[in-house]
Amino acid sequence: MSESSRQYLKPSPLGTKDYWDTTYANELSNHAANPSDSGTVWFADSDASPKILAYLESLSQDGLLDPSSARFLDLGTGNGHMLLELREEGWTGEMLGVDYSEGSVSLARNVAAAVTARSETMEEESVIEGAEVDDNAVKEVDVGEEACTKALHFAVWDILHDEPADWLGEGFDVVLDKGTFDAISLSAEMDGVGRRACESYRERMERLVKVGGFLLVTSCNWTEEELRGWFDQGKLAYWGRLKYPTFMFGGVKGQTICSLCLRRQTS
Repeated sequence: MSESSRQYLKPSPLGTKDYWDTTYANELSNHAANPSDSGTVWFADSDASPKILAYLESLSQDGLLDPSSARFLDLGTGNGHMLLELREEGWTGEMLGVDYSEGSVSLARNVAAAVTARSETMEEESVIEGAEVDDNAVKEVDVGEEACTKALHFAVWDILHDEPADWLGEGFDVVLDKGTFDAISLSAEMDGVGRRACESYRERMERLVKVGGFLLVTSCNWTEEELRGWFDQGKLAYWGRLKYPTFMFGGVKGQTICSLCLRRQTS
């Protein structure tokens, strides 16, 4: 799809950093008052997270990903839920969650620490009761400030304005985007050459995914066809799609969200 033929979304407060800073300030306050309140899990009403986990498992079964070593980048990590779910499912490689909102990163670290504390409590109680402890029930989480050298880390990083740091390495095996492109598409910000900010998304994503790696992007604002159009003529080629329940409206079949898997090509 050429830039001249693109349809853009009308700018919205959801495309501003102020909106998300306010959102995560509220969620931080709620979590401090009630540690079991980890904040919003985006697209939970469509079961996006379980479907993403199942799709990643299928890639593993096909020999395309190794759960013990695959490196993950969660773009727009929010409360870090997706990476914690991956840990629970047995993915043990290096993971980095990034967000341009400091509140998001603080929330993700706090939620991860709370999950770790609960797991340690469960382990202690199991030992006291003489029960056998499931090694997979306890996951080590690094919530420190140092570079991304541990298993799980969260950092403030803005895909539109910041250059990748040393954590990029050769790129990630999997980059996850669950709503971040939607937010970028709702931004009124222009890039350095006068384009809407969303126009630079593809090129920036190509730098993050290693050759042979995957981008899983989930959207509630773009149809599957429209979303695919944003990656035309680039290094991220369509690989597959996730299936969600469909509905009929006005004689047209659709679904509330769509998730695409794209694979990084050499050229």
